[in-house]
Amino acid sequence: MIIGIGTDIVNVARIAQKLSKSAGFRTLVFTPHEITYCEQQAAPAESYAARFAAKEALLKAFGTGWGNGGVNFNEIEIRNDAAGKPALFLIGSATARYASMGITRIWVSLSHEKEAAVAMVILEGND
Repeated sequence: MIIGIGTDIVNVARIAQKLSKSAGFRTLVFTPHEITYCEQQAAPAESYAARFAAKEALLKAFGTGWGNGGVNFNEIEIRNDAAGKPALFLIGSATARYASMGITRIWVSLSHEKEAAVAMVILEGND
């Protein structure tokens, strides 16, 4: 059963600007694993933007949006498997939110190009 759906689109230039202005933005929003991954990519800002969009999409799927559910951006981590498929991992208060909603699986899809990044998240649970 679908418990929640969220989608988000992000302007890559906006994320690139935030990354260049403040080192704090990077560590406030992204986990060390994500920072390492993004910095190794040919276009780091695109990878950061896709991950930012996924975090926003998850918060929308939770039904809280940013700031209302007690989940911080850096408590949501996007990792890729060996084939490149992204998956969401939750840390800290995000895991409590996950458990309280009866979620059994999180589906995530990311896409990015030079100007924009988009993500969709679907929360699946038992009825």
